[in-house]
Amino acid sequence: MTEKIIVSNQEDLEKKKKRILEAGAGNFHVVADFDRTLTKAFVDGKKSSTVIAQIRNGNYLSSDYVSRAHALFDYYHPIEIDPNVSDEEKNAKMHEWWQKHFDLLIECGLDKKTMQEIVAKREIKFRKGALEFIDFLHEQSIPLVIMSAAPGDMLVEYLRQEGRLYDDVSVVANLYDFDESGKATRIREPIIHSMNKAEIAIKGFPVFEKIRNRKNVLLLGDSLGDTGMIEGFDYDNLIGVGYLNENVEENLSRFKKDYDVVLLGDGDMSFVSDLVREFS
Repeated sequence: MTEKIIVSNQEDLEKKKKRILEAGAGNFHVVADFDRTLTKAFVDGKKSSTVIAQIRNGNYLSSDYVSRAHALFDYYHPIEIDPNVSDEEKNAKMHEWWQKHFDLLIECGLDKKTMQEIVAKREIKFRKGALEFIDFLHEQSIPLVIMSAAPGDMLVEYLRQEGRLYDDVSVVANLYDFDESGKATRIREPIIHSMNKAEIAIKGFPVFEKIRNRKNVLLLGDSLGDTGMIEGFDYDNLIGVGYLNENVEENLSRFKKDYDVVLLGDGDMSFVSDLVREFS
């Protein structure tokens, strides 16, 4: 599939762009999901791993970890994608899943060295232009907030190994506490999972002080739940760009309601980069 750009309402988008441009780059920031948003959804024709799946699909921890992690996946993932399960029940079950998996990772010996080893294999590929997009935001002093249900320490490691762990890049994700030897000992609250990004108020994190007066926002996501990343933030103008990577027919109408622009075909970052350059 080649990339296709679908604008939900061209007139409305142009009005938002005009207001953001008039307010200036000093009043602007970007909030983005990580898996399959800043990274590609498909690599060599196969669906890309998520950050957490890299651990689950590899042989990095104790011998029983993989089977136990897959048992959790086999039980909870059908609930996650079942349209007949209420959001309330899904929310509770996803929190249960994430908590059990994070505790399992601790029990099975997850440590900083293992995270570094996994990231170094580069099974996950950034979208073409994504690293340059992060560079450009840094050059323009535009904050980037990455909000993800993934293990945040691994996202930080991806950025560190790519040389993009800039002061104006903030990761809001699931972070561990570690002991002196580097072993994970506890997952910090609040746990962020696939169903509760709308409940994780950004004002509860240190990055809020960097963005509280930057009331114009570009939001990047690849799921309907990602639009919740902006909940609780008192913005003036919001442009949402959604990467709809698969199941297009089933999801396109809802994506068009929630996002100003929908990008099909698992393409690069050129549309997003060009959009931000208009504001700087």
